[in-house]
Amino acid sequence: MSGLLFDLTTAALMVLMFKAGQVMVERDAIGWRRIPWAAVGLTAVALAGVVTQLCWHGAMAALDSDPGKAGWWRVVTSVFMQNGGVVGAAWNIVTLAVIAALAERVWNGPLTLVLFAAGMLLPQHLDTLFGATGGSTDPRDFAGSSGATYFLGATLAGALLLGGHASKERLLAVTVPVFGLVLWFAQENGHGLVAAYGFVLGVLVRGLGRIPSVTTARPVSNARLRGARGVAGRPGGRRRRR
Repeated sequence: MSGLLFDLTTAALMVLMFKAGQVMVERDAIGWRRIPWAAVGLTAVALAGVVTQLCWHGAMAALDSDPGKAGWWRVVTSVFMQNGGVVGAAWNIVTLAVIAALAERVWNGPLTLVLFAAGMLLPQHLDTLFGATGGSTDPRDFAGSSGATYFLGATLAGALLLGGHASKERLLAVTVPVFGLVLWFAQENGHGLVAAYGFVLGVLVRGLGRIPSVTTARPVSNARLRGARGVAGRPGGRRRRR
C-alpha cells in the first residue's frame, strides 16, 4: 500500500508541473509549430539507453550510479538507464519527452539542455550542502531519468511564479515546491526534493531574464526618427512653451 501511495503522490507532483508548463506555453501558441529538437534529442538518448540495456547485460553495472563503484561518468550515464521495469521505463521516457517539450517552449532549446544537465549534476551537491545525504542502498535509486525530469519540470513552475498574471497561476506555481517538500519529509521521496531545487533555479533564471541589459537601447522606429529630424529642422521647431 505504501508503494502505491508513493507512486500516486509522485505522479501527482508530475501533473502539477505539467499544468504549470501548460499555462506558460498556452500564451505562445505559435511556438507549438516548431519541432522541439532538444526534447527530441533527450528522448532519443533515453531510448538509446534502453536499447543498450537490452543488448548489453552488463550495461547497468557499468553505467549506473552505485556509490560503491568508481567512475566519473556514472552521474550522467545513470540518468539514461532505466530500472523500473517496463512500466517504470515507459513512464520515465514519456514524462521526459513531454516535460522537455514544454521546457523548450518556455526556455528555448539550449537552455533546456543546460537545465536538464543541472538536474543531473546539482542535486547531489545540494544534498551535501543541506545535509540531505541518505546514502541509499536501494538499487532502484542507482539509475533512472525521473530525477532530472522532475528537476526540469519544476523550473517551469518557477517561471510561472514570476510570469503568471493571475493569483491562481502563482498559487499553482508555489504548490509544486510545497508539495515536493511534503513528499520529501513525509515519504523521503527524492522526487519532491529535486523538484524544490528545480523550482528555485527556475525562479532565478526567469528573474535574471527579466533584468534589462544596460547595453540594450530601446529601438526607435524610422518614422519617429524622421519626425524628430523634421521638427528639429523647421524654424521655430524648438520653441519654448509660454
